[in-house]
Amino acid sequence: MTTFVPTPTVPAPDIVRCAYMEIVVTDLVRSREFYVDVLGLHVTEEDESTIYLRSLEEFIHHNLVLRQGPVAAVAAFAYRVKSPADVDAAEAYYTELGCRVERRKEGFTKGVGDSVRVEDPLGFPYEFFYDVEHVERLTQRYDLYSAGELVRLDHFNQVTPDVPRGRKYLEDLGFRVSEDIQDADGVSYAVWMHRKQTVHDTALTGGNGPRMHHVAFATHEKHNIIQICDKMGALRISDRIERGPGRHGVSNAFYLYILDPDGHRIEIYTQDYYTGDPDNPTVTWDVHDNQRRDWWGNAVVPSWYSEASLVLDLDGNPQPVVVREEKSEMAVTVGADGFSYTRKDGDSDAQGFKLGAQL
Repeated sequence: MTTFVPTPTVPAPDIVRCAYMEIVVTDLVRSREFYVDVLGLHVTEEDESTIYLRSLEEFIHHNLVLRQGPVAAVAAFAYRVKSPADVDAAEAYYTELGCRVERRKEGFTKGVGDSVRVEDPLGFPYEFFYDVEHVERLTQRYDLYSAGELVRLDHFNQVTPDVPRGRKYLEDLGFRVSEDIQDADGVSYAVWMHRKQTVHDTALTGGNGPRMHHVAFATHEKHNIIQICDKMGALRISDRIERGPGRHGVSNAFYLYILDPDGHRIEIYTQDYYTGDPDNPTVTWDVHDNQRRDWWGNAVVPSWYSEASLVLDLDGNPQPVVVREEKSEMAVTVGADGFSYTRKDGDSDAQGFKLGAQL
């Protein structure tokens, strides 16, 4: 039985979007080669222990922080809020929830001012900030634009044992659901939730957690993703391609999953859809629909379900991982289980897939 996170009496902070992730890497030189030389993220500034990176269209200081450390993990999932008052609201909101809360007027990273970091009810290190240093937006720097250019930070994906608990908590925080995966018994396997007007700013994947499943950067077109695959092949690092390229059923986006030198998973993502209307329908997928994770019906590799990055508490220690008690998506869908389908009821004709009526 799910024990839901109580709804605070104070207002939630008004979150604009996912803004940056801070990850700990064990070899900063190798990580720089991967994120800068291979993926083409742009260095805002760096020193002997930390590198601040941004995507082409970003005007805030960074979208990704690489920090040298002893254990590969995630130190912060950071969200920008609408005003300085919303930083106050975040502090009050999580204080009422009884979470550990730390506030730094000078910020936790370079280029970001007054910020609140919390250990949230699911065990994740969340950050909320408004004040930020502006840097050059490189949108028209075509002299820098590469064939596989990463243009925006798109979303996070978090692994948590109890998806309904996380869903209700994030809905209280102001997130809206775009899509989810369930089965006929009502078991919830994953949910996609947004603040900006796209499919998601973060998603919850059911599994042992808290862990970080992936951080995703967007490209303009599908061919940018194909170029990244070609480049990784040419560099003889194609073994770092974990899954894809392909097209998702959920989100409809074109995707690629790759692994950095520490095993942190990065998704390259493009061409999902608009979700900004107040009556935007929630799309619910049957967990046994073979096209939910890959529209072409390609199988998901087991590592994609089982492996993820540790997350840190506010002291920099890895959070303990709790085992999921509900059925796992991998267990019920990987292999010839006799229950997954592309066409329902053995129909020899292709079934029509109506958006919003998958289950």
